[in-house]
Amino acid sequence: MPPNRSRREFFTYALAVPFSVVLGAVASTVSGPEASANGLRLVDFAHRLASPDQIRSAGFDGALVYVSELRPGADFDFKPVTREYADGLRSAGLHVVSCYQYGKPGWPTPSDYTRGYDGGVADAQTALRLHAAAGGPESAPIFFSIDEDIDVDTWNGVAIQWLRGINSVLGVGRTGVYGHARVCAWAIDDGVVGPSTAAGHWWAWQTKAWSDGKREPRAVLYQAVVIGGSEPGVPVGDTRVDVDEVLAPDFGQWDLHFTT
Repeated sequence: MPPNRSRREFFTYALAVPFSVVLGAVASTVSGPEASANGLRLVDFAHRLASPDQIRSAGFDGALVYVSELRPGADFDFKPVTREYADGLRSAGLHVVSCYQYGKPGWPTPSDYTRGYDGGVADAQTALRLHAAAGGPESAPIFFSIDEDIDVDTWNGVAIQWLRGINSVLGVGRTGVYGHARVCAWAIDDGVVGPSTAAGHWWAWQTKAWSDGKREPRAVLYQAVVIGGSEPGVPVGDTRVDVDEVLAPDFGQWDLHFTT
């Protein structure tokens, strides 16, 4: 594949050639998860933003930013991400990944996925608007949160329909999911999240919460530190953050380009 191709160009290319050729192209442009992603860590926010300089000084490589509105009753300063903050991350050489979460169980709105297909359409439209406003590229995926311990019946009911609504706006290729190991596996197996250009990986961001120590090997991100209960998170600047391990060289970052 020619150098400096975007994901969007890659997926256009992928539709036009046999899958075996696509895998060969990926292998020639990406050296593999262990070689390219080894040791990279991102933060995501639960209370307050940390500045780009604070993130770098703490030894992290980037941040997940929220392309969702602030729900009623919350006073977080990280939803929605601003263009100024995203530009600051990029100027500091930090990776940026988009994620979406508005509702949360009982506070005071229900979880986003409970609103089914039409809710997915609405959420995707909001996410797309805020992602673009912050400078997010058209090729980058957005990860949508299932932030509770759902079972397979719930998945096969409203949750998968919610993601299909998201697919109808973003396309499967730009749809990602956050959730426990089983959510990630179900989403990949049911074809409602897109593939990374790193062979064997999909747009799945696994949290250790509710995963019972299991790992989904096809995920691109793993949330290894989750603020809650007895876990206070990792201090960065004047706040504490969740910590996410990067599992693949293409993990949904805004500024990925293929090089030969």
